[in-house]
Amino acid sequence: MINKIKVKNGKEGDNLNQNLESKENIFNSDGELVIDVFETNSDFVVLTAIAGVQIKDLDISVEKDMIVIKGNRLDPHKNPEKKYFYQECYWGPFSRKIVLPENINTEEAEAQMDKGVLTIKIPKRGTNINQES
Repeated sequence: MINKIKVKNGKEGDNLNQNLESKENIFNSDGELVIDVFETNSDFVVLTAIAGVQIKDLDISVEKDMIVIKGNRLDPHKNPEKKYFYQECYWGPFSRKIVLPENINTEEAEAQMDKGVLTIKIPKRGTNINQES
């Protein structure tokens, strides 16, 4: 399934209070996604493994010069009586912000999930084969 990514206009976040709130959120308790970011001849690509979450439950958006991925990984075996020997899996809210290069077309960004791996592709400007010169 391929989803379009929400692009928020540059005016959002210009308010001083919104900027302060976003800086405070840097230190929140959300888990952080591990990512791979690379480019091909035609795309800027972000890959991240997000097991246990469906793409429809993710909030993926472009805000100014960053792509933001947010979601919540629910514990499938939540039980207050269980006593862990090890607990390395993160359950709960997570988010990640990735700074974007300037030469991309965020209006054409797409995301898809396959076997727990989220792939976000954002075409580079001027590389579309069908684009007229």
